Amino acid sequence: MYRILITTGMLVISNLFMTFAWYAHLKNLREKPWIVASIVSWGIAFFEYLIQVPANRIGYNVMNLGQLKILQEAITLSVFVPFSIIYMKEGLKQEYLWASVFILAAVFCVFKGTFVK
Repeated sequence: MYRILITTGMLVISNLFMTFAWYAHLKNLREKPWIVASIVSWGIAFFEYLIQVPANRIGYNVMNLGQLKILQEAITLSVFVPFSIIYMKEGLKQEYLWASVFILAAVFCVFKGTFVK
């Protein structure tokens, strides 16, 4: 269980970096050429990979690949929605709520029976 928590925490941090790498330039570097945005984003993504790769290695010791991927998708959504609302100033969209329901269903399906047998 400890490794799953460590993996989850590291994936949350790495996903924060990646969300900023992928989307913050749309707000902050809108007036800059795309190549500048790409270079800045690659620089941010470098730090994401420094956290994400070891997180996946730790997680793969206690989860199968499907569980690791679905966990990552759930984390991605849980990071993206607040990012889009708070940082990008977009409203909460009904699609986010539906996506959350389906992602949580996916998490349930891949982890069902893992902790309680």
